Amino acid sequence: MNPDAKKTLKRLLIAVPLMFAFGFALVPLYDVFCEVTGINGKVFQSEHDGDLVNEDGRPIALQFISTNNENMPWIFKPSKEVMDISTGKYYSATFYVKNTTNKKMVAQAVPSVAPSNAAAHLKKLECFCFEQQELMPGEEATLPVRLLVSNELPENIKNVILSYTIFDITDYESEALAHHNMDTGN
Repeated sequence: MNPDAKKTLKRLLIAVPLMFAFGFALVPLYDVFCEVTGINGKVFQSEHDGDLVNEDGRPIALQFISTNNENMPWIFKPSKEVMDISTGKYYSATFYVKNTTNKKMVAQAVPSVAPSNAAAHLKKLECFCFEQQELMPGEEATLPVRLLVSNELPENIKNVILSYTIFDITDYESEALAHHNMDTGN
């Protein structure tokens, strides 16, 4: 074996385990990143969510914000921007979405909660962000969110912001291939 091949083999024997370890480290690094920046797309649910429902909740304001990724041409907005709610009770909200293009598109919404320490107390029972949204040209929809803010929310938090950013995740290559096959009769 020549010296260059030995060097390459040694480097690979070191690089492969390092890459494998880095892959495992990404999950805790993501958790730390979310905690530090306040960006939190994680949904916290536990087997004890039923314990969080209580008639003696305290009032807070729940604000909804919607943002389109720069390449997303859809109309996307909350049906109601602010809801006055009580902790410990389930509430439903909706978002309006419309595909303003002349092509079928698929979108995915990514949630974030602010302040970041409120994220652990926001429980989503149902959310359009759990699934991809496919809309035909000009189609519109009302997307549901069913949630609860637990009574364990720190007392100093009076306002919780639930923000969604919607992204275009349409697979344009398979769309073009499908149109090409239809045009050529394949």
